[in-house]
Amino acid sequence: MTILHDEASIRAGVDALAVRIAAHYAGREVTVLVVLRGGIVFAADLIRRLDLPVALDTIGVASYTGAVQHASGPRLTSTPQIDLRDRDVLIVDDILDTGRTLSHLREEVARRGARSVATAVLLDKPARRAAPIEADFKVFSVPDVWIVGYGLDHHDRYRNLPFLAALDPEAAGG
Repeated sequence: MTILHDEASIRAGVDALAVRIAAHYAGREVTVLVVLRGGIVFAADLIRRLDLPVALDTIGVASYTGAVQHASGPRLTSTPQIDLRDRDVLIVDDILDTGRTLSHLREEVARRGARSVATAVLLDKPARRAAPIEADFKVFSVPDVWIVGYGLDHHDRYRNLPFLAALDPEAAGG
């Protein structure tokens, strides 16, 4: 495992992102929609740094089984409990990889009547992009490696690491 970002750099990156997001939503309430499960750690730190009114909910989506992507594309596994109509929604996820999941979620939130939909990701992995989407807000760009820690996992392990690390290829199944 090779550490890409330690605790201090993650904290500084999340702090800087929170300032940008708060400026974007100044004077408005934002509904933060956290993508389960990977986005939990990032979202918890992010919302505590937002100096504005925040409503919070979650959405579950399955894109991967272990390291293998579903052939049929992303599918919802749980839906928000908050009515998203006429809300400014910020989808918060751990990583923007192929873009299929985030594209699907943007469409789903818009379909539910959100006034606006923006996206915030901890990590952007542009080398794997397959869908035409960019995050509105991001903390780090990363190379095309399997990353664990700070909420990101490999076979449901490593989410609790306080840093972000590239998993060795043999451990990641590659």
